Amino acid sequence: MQGGFIINDLIEKEDIKIENMIYELRGKQVMLDSDLAKLYHAETKRINEAVKNNMEKFPERFSWKLTEEESKMFLVEIFDQKNIETRGGRYRCPRVFTEQGVAMLATILKSKVATQVSIRIMDAFVAMRKYISTNLIEQKYINDIVLKDSKRIDLLEDAFSSFKEKNNHIFFEGQIYDAYSLMLKIFDKAKMSIIIIDNYIDKNILDILSKTNRKVTLITNKYNNIDYEKYKEQYNNVILVVNNSFHDRFIILDKKVLYHSGASFKDLGKRCFAITKIESRELLDSLLDKLPL
Repeated sequence: MQGGFIINDLIEKEDIKIENMIYELRGKQVMLDSDLAKLYHAETKRINEAVKNNMEKFPERFSWKLTEEESKMFLVEIFDQKNIETRGGRYRCPRVFTEQGVAMLATILKSKVATQVSIRIMDAFVAMRKYISTNLIEQKYINDIVLKDSKRIDLLEDAFSSFKEKNNHIFFEGQIYDAYSLMLKIFDKAKMSIIIIDNYIDKNILDILSKTNRKVTLITNKYNNIDYEKYKEQYNNVILVVNNSFHDRFIILDKKVLYHSGASFKDLGKRCFAITKIESRELLDSLLDKLPL
């Protein structure tokens, strides 16, 4: 059996979802060096050594190292503390790779495993963008572009630039408008109903909900009832349910789509946090079974 197919089998057996390893940072979709090392079954330092030895092939639009401040905010928010490497109390600043960087990395590593895994990664980028220009649909043409010609890689990035829907979103302190804008886009995806679970809801979320005509259920254990009573005098789309069984924040659209928010909706954009779409139907069904509805 070829090495590439062995790795592909391992990815499937370990239920690794490459799409969940793709994050948005500095306005681009990127992957961490440690996640790439996991997929390539290599050490993280080998990935970084390959880049260090071929720096001319990795301009900043292909790959860059996070600043220490970015590393703190990004890694602490997204990953469990035990997975964060430190050096003398300081966070290891990881390197991230764009789509072009991943493709270039495969040419540097020069192995069948790297090529096969890189193709899987590129497929994941394509899947997250939902569509691809018709002149780039044929997979062989895509592989030739991303593996052989860096100029054509730039063309591929342009073809992807109109993609809007992403599963993972990270916001840093001060991105208040961007956070609220994303929340409105998420609510607009609901056809009939929205369920919001947040223990610290205030009038800010009501201001957002006044702009949607969907039926909304708010599940919370702390709330200023005066705001809600005033809201009900003008709008009839929100039902308030008081319950203290939940800690995290969730959004459920039409009982079919589940999002998790790392921050209370009243604090959107005030500190670094992430909003993530949870793809597991099993987790969604389990949560629905626990709802006090």
